[in-house]
Amino acid sequence: MDKNRVRLFCTANIAKMGILGAIAGLLMLIEIPLFFAPDFYKVDLSEIPVLLGAFSMGPVAGIIIECVKILLNFVFNGTITAGIGELANLVIGCCFVVPAALIYCRNKNKKTALLGMSVGTLAMTVAGAVLNYYILIPAFAGAFGMSVDSIVSMGTALNKNIDSLWDLILLANVPFNLIKGVVSGILTFLLYKRLSPLLHK
Repeated sequence: MDKNRVRLFCTANIAKMGILGAIAGLLMLIEIPLFFAPDFYKVDLSEIPVLLGAFSMGPVAGIIIECVKILLNFVFNGTITAGIGELANLVIGCCFVVPAALIYCRNKNKKTALLGMSVGTLAMTVAGAVLNYYILIPAFAGAFGMSVDSIVSMGTALNKNIDSLWDLILLANVPFNLIKGVVSGILTFLLYKRLSPLLHK
């Protein structure tokens, strides 16, 4: 077995991934609505523990913590989106965390941390736009017997400039992911050094 894999799955790291996943799952319950976006776009801070774990243990650990987070959220909160919202959170969260960790783990310093989180935010924003447009919003509409136009109308009620699915993506989904990435990145940057002794025990 690869030595890096052995190190990742040592008892201490498994415990840390479980704890960080549990914290992330709890943070998913605290959702902040956005005045410009429909109710299903709410910012949470659950990516912060995932980023902390990915920076300290690598991108694979980040993916594992994302999965633990989603599984525990199902237990804590169930689902009101037929699992689609949770799947979106998992996939788009990985698009944020994995590039950030890959860049940071190659050369661990403040500059690469900021670069990694910036690239991760852009990757999450692009992936979120593409996935929402082609897969997630149509799937959500189908799961609840709604038309895509009825979902667009939720955005129109908040912003008259939203007149199509593409408008909803550009004026609600894109800023939502940018805000989530920037806020999560800033808080991770402020917390990581303070928590580093615990994360590397």
